[in-house]
Amino acid sequence: MSGLLTPAERELDVAHIIRRRSLGLALAVVALDQAFKVWMLRLVFDPPRIIELTPFANLAPVWNRGISFGMFNDLAEYGPLVLAALALIVSVVLTAWLWQARRLSLGLALGLVIGGAIGNVIDRLRFGAVVDFLDLHAFGYHWPAFNVADSAITVGVFLMLFDTLAADKPEAR
Repeated sequence: MSGLLTPAERELDVAHIIRRRSLGLALAVVALDQAFKVWMLRLVFDPPRIIELTPFANLAPVWNRGISFGMFNDLAEYGPLVLAALALIVSVVLTAWLWQARRLSLGLALGLVIGGAIGNVIDRLRFGAVVDFLDLHAFGYHWPAFNVADSAITVGVFLMLFDTLAADKPEAR
């Protein structure tokens, strides 16, 4: 019967589904990230202004020339290219890991991180900095501004950790 798959064929089919969905998610993250950045560049960057959304959240224009939380913001003129190259290397490594993934949860987590990294690489290559615009704050303290790509990376990393911990857990008897 041609409709039945051998275990090896089934494993290849599952791997193909994981890759397709995960890379689709990565592409969706890049598209959503870039669409929001275009919108924010028009809304809060030109002219620069802060828009209060709630008592704890603003839209605020921030050019992040560094990495997370503004670290390495003072790198030389080649800083954006170096950071973009590093992010691309990480994306390639994560894509290789994705190719080996056998759980959809891990694949989707990797897709979020890959998509977020590529979204920020696009900014570094276009502008020499990442477009950040979400400003969360409470009691006079502000979390560093971030964007859709940063959110996808953060959620993806947490899901990777959760997936790894859940996969290493021995099954209940």
